Amino acid sequence: MSRISVRGFAVASATAVTTVGAVVGVASGSTPAVDDNNFEATAADTTLLADIPAGQQAQVQTASLTQQADAQASAADAAAKKSVEEAARIQAAKDAKSKKAAAEQRVEQERKKKEERANRSSVRSASSFAAQGSYTAAEVQAIARQMVPAGQFQCFSNIVNHESTWNYRASNPSSGAYGLVQALPASKMATAGADWQTNPATQIKWGLNYMNGKYGSPCGAWSFWQQHNWY
Repeated sequence: MSRISVRGFAVASATAVTTVGAVVGVASGSTPAVDDNNFEATAADTTLLADIPAGQQAQVQTASLTQQADAQASAADAAAKKSVEEAARIQAAKDAKSKKAAAEQRVEQERKKKEERANRSSVRSASSFAAQGSYTAAEVQAIARQMVPAGQFQCFSNIVNHESTWNYRASNPSSGAYGLVQALPASKMATAGADWQTNPATQIKWGLNYMNGKYGSPCGAWSFWQQHNWY
């Protein structure tokens, strides 16, 4: 039963009770205090509600359900829009963070490149060292420090320590490798200077060029050496 029909039934019932009360009052000889206007209004209201066809009542109910569905759809659309906006905000923050990290990485790479260029420009060439009859390990290391960029010296030193312990005359009898960096064949060092057998500066020059050319730097060569025990 619909709300409208129930109300109509309730109003009709109230009207009926009022009417019965009036009749009983007349029969008992008392005068019922009935407001004619109220009675007529109640009767009219009862007639209007009761006269609504069942089909129209169904339409009213359908309209109400439609309004509820529209309200729910609007709420769902608002929630979806808010969710999309939040996702976009989070993605924008992530993108900004990634761009910042990439920019910082580029700046750092450029700084390193500038530092390497500065180091290369400040190092001494092999020809700037006067030739000696012999060299101690400490003297050879001192020459290397002046020829190898500061940021790469430790890696260069690690390789030389393993290959020759800073002995510029070190020779491998089984393979023929020779010098500080154990060039193989030894004669390859002639490209750096004719005195490659006796001048550690010439050997350092060749070794540095070799490491830069094949591995990008002495540290690149050292990284490879650690994995393979050769370079």
